[in-house]
Amino acid sequence: MEIERKFTIKELPADLESYPFRHIEQAYLNASPVVRVRKEDDEYYLTYKGSGMMAREESNLPLNREAYYHLRGKADGKIISKKRYLIPLPNPGFRGRPGIPCPPSDYSLTIELDIFDPPFAPLVMAEVEFGSREAAESFLPPAWFDEDVTYRQEYHNSYMALQS
Repeated sequence: MEIERKFTIKELPADLESYPFRHIEQAYLNASPVVRVRKEDDEYYLTYKGSGMMAREESNLPLNREAYYHLRGKADGKIISKKRYLIPLPNPGFRGRPGIPCPPSDYSLTIELDIFDPPFAPLVMAEVEFGSREAAESFLPPAWFDEDVTYRQEYHNSYMALQS
């Protein structure tokens, strides 16, 4: 199960280049359910995503290079290319909710900051994955995050790729 929230951002972190990153390329074979192929540096995957916006089933199957490029050639729409920075978020904030325990003091999350290449540039989005719906719903985003676009279809990669 993938549970994530998506945000636009106000500004890039000043020390962005100090964080590890990956080059990602992905193409979509189907939108409902989402079936995509992804190249992440030198690793290749076929991904199935069930329905949903914040929480949905996700399965990844490894591919080899040849299978990836064969399937990529059958994709619909535009290929998405982006640079993904992995930014640790120690001690994230959460709204207190009755019956929901607070995370331990050493709890941390990872911000996946995507900087899109053309034709989607200058789009920049941050995604944060959670272990539960309760954590996702009570998460307090950092000050440099802007709008929560989790439930806006136009910010989901599968939708973006298939628009002309």
